[in-house]
This record gives sequence, C-alpha cells and structure tokens, in this order.
Amino acid sequence: MNSFGHLYVLTVAGALLLTGCNLAHGKPGQDSETVAPNEITDFATLYAQNCAGCHGPEGRGGAAMALADPVYLAIADDDAVQKATAGGIRGTAMPGFAQSAGGMLTDKQIDVIANGIRSRWGKPGILEGSNPPSYFAKSVGSAAQGALVFKTYCGSCHGPDGRGGTRGSAVTNDVFLTLVSDQSLRTVVITGRPELGAPDWRGNVPGKPMSEQEITDVVAWLVSQRAADARPTNSTSNYAQR
Repeated sequence: MNSFGHLYVLTVAGALLLTGCNLAHGKPGQDSETVAPNEITDFATLYAQNCAGCHGPEGRGGAAMALADPVYLAIADDDAVQKATAGGIRGTAMPGFAQSAGGMLTDKQIDVIANGIRSRWGKPGILEGSNPPSYFAKSVGSAAQGALVFKTYCGSCHGPDGRGGTRGSAVTNDVFLTLVSDQSLRTVVITGRPELGAPDWRGNVPGKPMSEQEITDVVAWLVSQRAADARPTNSTSNYAQR
C-alpha cells in the first residue's frame, strides 16, 4: 500500500474513533430508541393503529361511519366522542380502547384521539343559521308515527318499508339492526352518511328539515323492527356510536 493509501486508512479510522467518543459506551443514539406503545402521543399514529381500519384513512369512512364529518362533530359533544373512544359500544362491533375498558390505550392517548378528531375535522359554526336537533333524544318516540315519517323522509331511497330501494340499502333487516345501537340509528338519521351521498336531517325533503320529534319517532320505528333477541345490550344507553 502506498503512502496515500495509508493516510486514507488512518483518516477514516480517526474519524470513526472521534465519532464513537461522542456516545456513551453501549448506548444507542436517540434515533434508534423505540417508543413504548403506551407512550405514543402522535394523533396520526394512534388513529392509524386503532381507528383507520374501520373508520377509514383520514376519517373518510369504511366499515364504520366517517368521523371526518363536521356535521357529526357539531352535533356530538366532546363527552360523547370521548366516551365512544374510551368505552366502545357494548353489543356492537365498536370496542373500548381505554385500558379501563379492556383496551390498550392510556387516558392520555384517548384524549389525543378524541381531541385530534375534533380539531382536525370539525368546523366551528358549520350549523349556524340552522336549528340542529339534540344528539340524544329528549322524549319518547312513537313507532306508529315514525312509520309515517320514514315513508316521507327515507322511503324514496330505502323503500317505504325500509327493505331497500334503488338509491339506498335495507335498514330494517336483522343483520343491520343487530350491529347498531339506538344511538347509532339516531346519529345517522341526523348526520346522514356523507361518504355514501346520504343527506343529513335537512336534505331528505328539499326545504323541509326533519323536526326533533320526527327524528325521535323514526328511530323508535326502526328500533321496533329489530328482533327482540337481536337488540344490542346498550340499546337505551347514552354511549355515542359513530
């Protein structure tokens, strides 16, 4: 090896030695450390790992309804979103993610998800000028009256008996009704399914939004179509499903 080659080897070796002196012996660099699952506080990571499989990337919907729906986020308050994320929906496919409910997430991580959903996808003031219904029912509904309401507001898409139409799927079969809670039915009547082109409570009949009582009545009728042995265990609870 000529003198130039020796000089090159010595230079590289020296650089490596100097670099190694900046690290404690046997201690990995910061970039090589793995964050423990219960210490992850990045919304995008937590959402991707726990929510996207059902609610879709960026909250646009999938097997479950879209979360990136500003109308829904204006109707459901912080407590409703928090409880759904933490405790899940008993009797449905929505699990509880909080450790207190048998899940893997800490209270702090639940806060990150719930707050991130609202801050990223909510639009303050979106319902200004309208008279939005309450998220939870304020009265007992009439199934008999709800049948008439359904034909007026929903029948053109889902068929007059709810068994499906040219523009909407069946909503009175046991398969569907077994998988949703009463609150979920109310939620979708109010907010629609924007990712599927279904309007909210204001758009079923042009110029004639559904009233608070009409929403309550149509949910009562839908619930009455559910087989008695197929009712979710939380059918009358105040957990939010979305």
